[in-house]
Amino acid sequence: MTLDLLVENARIVDGTGAPWYRGAVGVANGRIDRIVREPDPELDAETRIDAGGSVLAPGFIDAHSHSDLELFSDPTLAPKTRQGITTEILGQDGFSMAPLYGETGPFREYLSGLAGRLDGGWSWESMGEYLEAIKESGLAPDVATLVGHGTVRYEVLGMDERTPDESELEEMAALVREGLEAGAVGFSTGLVYTPQVHADTEEVSRLAGELAPYGRPFVAHIRSEGRWIWEAMDEFVDIGADLGVPLHVSHFKLTGAAQQGKADRLIGHVESARERGVDITADQYPYTAGSSMLTSLLPPWVPSSDFEALRETLSDPDQREEIRRDIEEWRIDGWENVAGKTGWDAVELTNLASVAFAEEEGRSIEAIATDRGERPVDVLCEAILAEEGEAAMIAHGLAEDDIREIMGSDRVAIGTDGLFGARPHPRVYGTFPRVLSRYVREDDLLGLEEAVFKMTALPARAMGLESKGLIRPGLDADLVVFDPAVVDDRATFEEPATHPLGIEHVFVDGEAVVRDGEVTGALPGSAIRA
Repeated sequence: MTLDLLVENARIVDGTGAPWYRGAVGVANGRIDRIVREPDPELDAETRIDAGGSVLAPGFIDAHSHSDLELFSDPTLAPKTRQGITTEILGQDGFSMAPLYGETGPFREYLSGLAGRLDGGWSWESMGEYLEAIKESGLAPDVATLVGHGTVRYEVLGMDERTPDESELEEMAALVREGLEAGAVGFSTGLVYTPQVHADTEEVSRLAGELAPYGRPFVAHIRSEGRWIWEAMDEFVDIGADLGVPLHVSHFKLTGAAQQGKADRLIGHVESARERGVDITADQYPYTAGSSMLTSLLPPWVPSSDFEALRETLSDPDQREEIRRDIEEWRIDGWENVAGKTGWDAVELTNLASVAFAEEEGRSIEAIATDRGERPVDVLCEAILAEEGEAAMIAHGLAEDDIREIMGSDRVAIGTDGLFGARPHPRVYGTFPRVLSRYVREDDLLGLEEAVFKMTALPARAMGLESKGLIRPGLDADLVVFDPAVVDDRATFEEPATHPLGIEHVFVDGEAVVRDGEVTGALPGSAIRA
C-alpha cells in the first residue's frame, strides 16, 4: 500500500499526556493509517516529511474561536493555522451565526463588533444552511459551531429586557433543538452580553436542557468573572448538576483587583463540581488582558442592537450621565461592569477606522480623555458613534500569577478567544505558540506532553470530537510539526498581527495547510456536524 503522507523521524507527542517517543506516522485517505516505531524502508508514500527530530502532535483545537465570519473572508485562516490550529469551535458567548430568520439586520449590525462584517451579505438563515455555506466556501481548518443563546433569544424576543412567557420559551427551545439537529456540537451563552444578560436562571436551564438527549456540552461565558464570580459559578454548576449535561467554562479567569489571587478557590469550584458528578471543563488564554466589542462596556439598558436608537441614546447628555454613573458608581447589581472593575486607564480602543479616532488606536480611554479634555464616558460614547458600533477594546485586568495557577490545572484547555480586525488582540496570532514557548520551554510550568494534552485531547473530549485530539490509527489526520526549541509567539500588543516561529508543518485531514511555516492555500477543512 502506498500511503498519502508519511511524517518520519519525529518525536511523537500523541495527545494523551504520555511521554513522547520516536517514530513515524502514516496517513491514508485523510486518516491516520499507522504509527511506526522503527524505520521501515519498504514503506512508500506520495509525500514524505522528515521531521528532523521535531515534535509531531495532533493538530491543536481552538476551544474558543470567533472566526465565524472571518472564515468566509480568509478561508486559509492563516493567523490560526500558522500557530498549529486545525479545528476551531465557533458560536461562542451565545452568538452563533444561525438560526436567524426574517429581518435580522440590526442584530447583524450588533454582532459586527464581535464577528466583523461579511462582504456580499449572509446567504443562510438556518444552522444547516450556515454549515452548508461554510462547506461551499471552503476553508483550511475544520470548524464546529455551538448554537447561541443570544441568537435564539433575539429571534424570539429581540433585545427586550423581559422574561419570556411559556410559548416564547418553547419557541426558543425549539430553535436550540433545530440547531442541535442540524449538527451544532453544543449550546453556548454569554450572560454578560445583551440580550442574554436579561435571562434568568430558569430560562438558561430550560434551553440548556435541550442538550440532555444529545450529551453535548453547555458552554458559558458566565454572568461574572469579577465581583460576582462565585455566585456565577454556583449558578452554572447547579444547572449542570440538575440537568446532567457536560459543562465548559469559557475563558476561565478572575478579573479586577478584588478577585486577583484567588485562582486556587476558582479551581476548587471545578474540582468540587466534579466530585458532585458534574462533568465540567474550561478553557483559558495566556494573557493578562481580555478583548471584546466596545459596546460591551455599556450598561444592559442601552439599546445596543439598533444603531439609530443607540445613536440617540449616546448623543443625549442626560443619558450619558446615567451611563457614567452606572459604570463609575456600580449602580446595577449583577452587571459585569468591565470598565468599572478595571478602570478607564486599563481599557484600550482597537479596530478604529474613523477619521475622529483612527489615531487613537491602542490608547486607553483615560489617556484619550485627558488629552481631549473630556470625560472618559464621552470618549466611550463618541468612539462607538464614530465607529458605528464596530470598534473593539482590550481590557487589562488579570494577574499573571492567576493565569499560571489556572494553567496548571489539567481540566483547562487552551483557546484564543480572538477577535479579528485591523489591530487585534495578540492572542489571535500567538496563543498556542505562547503556551509552548513561555510556559513550557522558558518557565517549565507545564511539561511538553501536558501542554499538548491541553491543546488537543482535552478540548476534543470536552466538545465531543471523537475523531480528533489524538494520534491514533483511524482518527483524523490533523497533525502539527513544531520545533520545541524554536517555537515562539511574536505577536505583541504593539505589533499584534505577527505570525509565530517554529510551527513547521500543519496538516488537516492529511493535507498540508502550512508547509515550512507558510500557508499553502489548500482548503481541506470542513464544517463538522455532530
